[in-house]
Amino acid sequence: MYNRIILIGRLTRDPELRYVPSGAPVASFTLAVDRPFRDQQGNRETDFIDVVAWRRLAEQVSQYMSKGRMVAVEGRLQIRSYETQDGQKRKVAEVVADGIRFLDKARPGAAEAAVPAEEPVAGGTDDDVPF
Repeated sequence: MYNRIILIGRLTRDPELRYVPSGAPVASFTLAVDRPFRDQQGNRETDFIDVVAWRRLAEQVSQYMSKGRMVAVEGRLQIRSYETQDGQKRKVAEVVADGIRFLDKARPGAAEAAVPAEEPVAGGTDDDVPF
């Protein structure tokens, strides 16, 4: 079996960092990804894909990524179910990221300027992280 996804798109909002009860950091954000074709009116449609990152990658994402940045996300598709407070069952599809790369340059003066474009934010082991 193989479950691998690579997406290129722009963040629709700043990542949200939170901590689960065990203390592990998790960051979530939405990626806007244009479809590779146009509709009958000549317009491109866009998919809005939820992405989550865990542990060190989550902390790096929340520190260096911001709304509007173009990134490449590599990870796996996860489908999970949960029950709402009023008893309704829901399903969520999201990408669990294990590697993220910047594909554009940060705006001048922004905190992200310290991370060069095209450099991975994270992926692999902690020894592979460029900062």
